[in-house]
Amino acid sequence: MADLTIARLARSAGVGVETIRYYQRRGLLAVPAAAGAVRRYGESDVQRLRFIRAAQAAGFTLEEIGRLLAFDPVADRPSIRALAEERVAALDARIRELEEARAALARLARQCGSGASGPCPIVEAFEG
Repeated sequence: MADLTIARLARSAGVGVETIRYYQRRGLLAVPAAAGAVRRYGESDVQRLRFIRAAQAAGFTLEEIGRLLAFDPVADRPSIRALAEERVAALDARIRELEEARAALARLARQCGSGASGPCPIVEAFEG
């Protein structure tokens, strides 16, 4: 698997070609030298793409993923841990926001279904 076109790299990593190009523009993935008219990718590129996708699934932003990729996995353990702790705190804050939004919407849905006359409170809340 050391001689992949961008299309085969995309399939191997479960992403689209444009996603690969976007990651290249963001500096997360290197642009290999062209071999003839086609650029060739290897297993390390597949692994890097999988790392990026897994880190995204864990909630890291692309900027944070760039920082993770720049760290030395042994020497920079404290920095990696601190970044992960920051991400956990950000996720916790987002979860709180989502729980508040859910509670507010559930309350509005109950009010809308109460059978009271007049406009639906959901529409009124969003027109506010």
